[in-house]
Amino acid sequence: MATIPVIVKHQGKRYEVDLDPTSNGETFKFQLYSLTGVEPERQKILVKGGQLKDDTDLSTLNAKPGQTFMMMGTPSGAGGSADLGRPKEAVKFLEDMTEAEAAKAEGATPAGLQNLGNTCYLNATLQTLRSIPELQEELFKYSASGTGDSSFRLADLSSFGLGGLGASMDLTASLRDLYKQMSETQEGFPPLMFLNALRNTFPQFAQKAKNGHGYAQQDAEEAWSQILSQLRQKLKIKEGDKEISFVDKYMAGRFESVLECDDPAAKEAGEEPVKTSDVFLKLDCHIDKDVNHLRDGIIAGLEEKIEKNSPTLNRDAIYTKRSRVARLPKYLTVHFVRFFWKRESQKKAKIMRKVTFPAELDVVEFCTDELKKQLIPVRDKVREIRKDEEDAERARKRQKRAHRLEEERKAQEASGAPAESFQKKALEAQAEANKANEKDTDTAMTDVFKTDEEYEEERRQAILAAKKELFSLINPDLAADDGSNQSGLYELRGVITHQGASADSGHYTAYIKKQERLVDDPRAPGGKRREEDGKWWWFNDDRVSEVDAEKIETLAGGGKLAPLLPAWVEIWSSADVADSRRRIAFCTHPPLPCH
Repeated sequence: MATIPVIVKHQGKRYEVDLDPTSNGETFKFQLYSLTGVEPERQKILVKGGQLKDDTDLSTLNAKPGQTFMMMGTPSGAGGSADLGRPKEAVKFLEDMTEAEAAKAEGATPAGLQNLGNTCYLNATLQTLRSIPELQEELFKYSASGTGDSSFRLADLSSFGLGGLGASMDLTASLRDLYKQMSETQEGFPPLMFLNALRNTFPQFAQKAKNGHGYAQQDAEEAWSQILSQLRQKLKIKEGDKEISFVDKYMAGRFESVLECDDPAAKEAGEEPVKTSDVFLKLDCHIDKDVNHLRDGIIAGLEEKIEKNSPTLNRDAIYTKRSRVARLPKYLTVHFVRFFWKRESQKKAKIMRKVTFPAELDVVEFCTDELKKQLIPVRDKVREIRKDEEDAERARKRQKRAHRLEEERKAQEASGAPAESFQKKALEAQAEANKANEKDTDTAMTDVFKTDEEYEEERRQAILAAKKELFSLINPDLAADDGSNQSGLYELRGVITHQGASADSGHYTAYIKKQERLVDDPRAPGGKRREEDGKWWWFNDDRVSEVDAEKIETLAGGGKLAPLLPAWVEIWSSADVADSRRRIAFCTHPPLPCH
């Protein structure tokens, strides 16, 4: 039987197709796939009597030459025709990869760390620090220096990931080697060389357990602080003709504080408040009976009572120290102060109180008046842009649905099918649009349909305009400090938690937000864009598993599991305006029973 020339309309284009009456619907869909790039399972072809099915005998359509069919559907992951050409890179299957290649593949499960005997505090700390990409880059460049040729050669060995004596002499080199080795496996790795370096540098971590068996459990916050103190001394970044500390650039903030005597007699005697400026590596969230949220604890941590000698009164007096943030780092760590010294029992105790924390942290209120003036315009603009993007996306979805219904209506009319089902859908769509408009009164439906390409071009232009406006709002001093936060907004990226009621035992684990993955998108620059799936990695020593974001909301404490060191990364920076991306480092402080 001869083929029948028919017309297929799809997204405003006309395709001439030879329909073979001896074949079925599936074959016809594959013909259209070669023309449109829309996979057969995503095609919806409207014919008289309904929708074309895969097993439909095409001879039953009684198609006439020149008859028009309506097709709907888009290629998976794209808005235009799929590229059916040869891939730019040869496909490599997982079973053909080496262990190191598989570990570096997109979406690979990261390596865990073996527990070497009450070392969960260290494992959780190391996993959280590893989530900072700039730290990885600078460690890779790090070369340990020695006082003589012999020590320098030993240190050089560690630059090849061989560890040994050179690495054990330098904590920073040991960290570099450890992260390199972890990047080449998906198995649980024993951090033995780094642990030895840590204990050599800080003997407190070599303390033996009270029962005489093995080593004692340690505090993750102390490990975090001591490791950062070493990195601050050793890991330097070259900027022009000078060197600065990596930690000072990306992880250190600055307080401006005022120390004032509470006794009115001191003021009457002419004692002036003392102003100081101090570097901080973390904000403290103090917890008491009135603290229910992270914000309350941080505010409490910014005011401190101190007993000291008053030079004007010639006796001890109570002073109040009030601090405000004068410089915000790109990566901000918050310490939940859950452990304290109990005088009555002469023991370290843990506060079990539930303290909630947000996924997005606004720290502007904790800053000096001068820094607030610099941050607020940028912060408000970022929020405005985010709202505009959300409104535009809602309008886009409503418009696409309305356009799809219009196409269905025309197809129904062309096929001669009854219009009752269409009228029902139209009424449902109108009701849905009315409901959406009640929540979004400032975004109106558009009468002119726009293609995905047109929307993407509008989005690019809007991003460019927003980028220019944001740059114009950034204070020049902040713009020059690319290691600082320029909006006052942070996004949660990691949490170290402690499980257990005792401060001297328990178990630490870490939750790290998964990095964005590259996905194909013909509409994006370079054909690729980054996308988050909202999942987190849970690092429980050598066991690494994926958890939903909802799990993080359960870590606020109130039971035996509580956050200790949350880490945040800035939500937006001048280096990454286009997507208003956020980066945060976050840590929390409590331990679980260790294995």
